[in-house]
Amino acid sequence: MSTSAPATCSCCGDALVDERRIDVRFGLPDAVLGVPESARRTPGPDALLSVDGVGSFVRCLLPLKLTGDTELVLGTWLEVDGATLRRAADTWYDEAAYPELVVRGRLANKVKPWGDEVLGVEMTGRISDPEELPYLVEGHDPTAARLLGEVWDRDHVLGRFPVRLPVAARTDLGDGWSVERSAGLSAGYVDGVDRFTGADRSVAVTFFQDDRAGRTAEDFLAALREGAPAVPDAQRHTEKLPNGGVRHAFWTTPRETGRPWHDLTAYAVEPDGSAVGLYCSHEKAEAHPWALHVWRSLRRDAAAVTSR
Repeated sequence: MSTSAPATCSCCGDALVDERRIDVRFGLPDAVLGVPESARRTPGPDALLSVDGVGSFVRCLLPLKLTGDTELVLGTWLEVDGATLRRAADTWYDEAAYPELVVRGRLANKVKPWGDEVLGVEMTGRISDPEELPYLVEGHDPTAARLLGEVWDRDHVLGRFPVRLPVAARTDLGDGWSVERSAGLSAGYVDGVDRFTGADRSVAVTFFQDDRAGRTAEDFLAALREGAPAVPDAQRHTEKLPNGGVRHAFWTTPRETGRPWHDLTAYAVEPDGSAVGLYCSHEKAEAHPWALHVWRSLRRDAAAVTSR
């Protein structure tokens, strides 16, 4: 029997995973965050939780349909009454009874990007697979029904999850700008800088706005590059954009900087003076095409331009 090699990413060579199902887990119900661990009880499996003074919860799977024939399955929590929790505890390990388990309650996590809109919506969970948690399959108000029934924009949803995802997702940076966050990178926003970090690579993105009226994109780029280290011609690249903008990148090696990592510094400048600086660091030289790919993934949607 012959087998084919797994598909690999054209920009970095990493093995690609099946993007059709993405699993993300919420650690606790929102109402339990900050509650002392001593107040928590687990009447049986870890998927069942009782919290003194807060309520009872069952971990369920919330399937969301995304564009690109993708399904996001969230390990979220359903707040239930005490009787439901006891029934779940009694049947959880019963091979005959568990497939018949039905749980009804209220969604206990602010699932992004909907947030408060979906917190507390009433849903029912049923067993689709005896080896898995209950799936939330029915919504009992228009918001819950819409959450389950609609197909949502893949990047708009995945970009709101800061945890490391197994797939790339385009992430909104503000002012119409966006960039592709690579698979395996977590996301954060600290001191005005968007940061994406992983074990062997990282990205930082910051904004600039030209304060000199009428300056061309090329001249603003030259100002941004003032003080940049000199590098060989083979380690820099400039591209003009169709809308009159320009983008530029240069890169350095550990031999040149004394740092153990490879660095790429890049800019994308729009004709109206809006610009983004992007800084990629990676451990292995073979990841250089990945850094170039991230730089070239920067784009600005003029229709979405707002004040940041």
